[in-house]
Amino acid sequence: MKNILKIAVIIAVVLTGCRDRAAEKRIAELESRITQLEGNKTATTPTTPNQPAVAAEPEKMPEGPLPVISFGTTDHDFGTVNEGQKVSYTYQVTNTGKAPLIIQNAQPSCGCTVPDWTKTPIPVGGTGFVKAEFDTHGKTGVQNKTITVTANTWPKTTTIKFKAMVIAKSTGANGPTPN
Repeated sequence: MKNILKIAVIIAVVLTGCRDRAAEKRIAELESRITQLEGNKTATTPTTPNQPAVAAEPEKMPEGPLPVISFGTTDHDFGTVNEGQKVSYTYQVTNTGKAPLIIQNAQPSCGCTVPDWTKTPIPVGGTGFVKAEFDTHGKTGVQNKTITVTANTWPKTTTIKFKAMVIAKSTGANGPTPN
């Protein structure tokens, strides 16, 4: 019963959209908690109070030559856009390191953003891209979004950002006005 209630809460939060960072963070926390609860359905090994907790070892910087991801800019402002528009921006990427750069993933902070990126290795001195397409449907007001880029660099992740001021569609007596 508790799981059903928690799932209902998550669905309600998701349906309201990712209007702000706090809601997005709460969704992630709830999903993590559900995963933990579902994982607890399997047999668990009891622990004694005297057992020390095993801490995860922090990742260490790999040895040898590494690529370095350099962006022309890590922050873009779309300015003022109308609700319902899809806008995109392409971030220029340069490998300023000493080994080929491989972008492994680009994870947006919200489902309203669709990323694309160079899928082939970027040679030393070469260029590539990370593209962000932002769908403003259902979004109004100031929107601040991020994309976490994971690559074979150190550190492994880099965060790029964009913002937009989304003007709500006006609604008249006959419903929304077309754009």
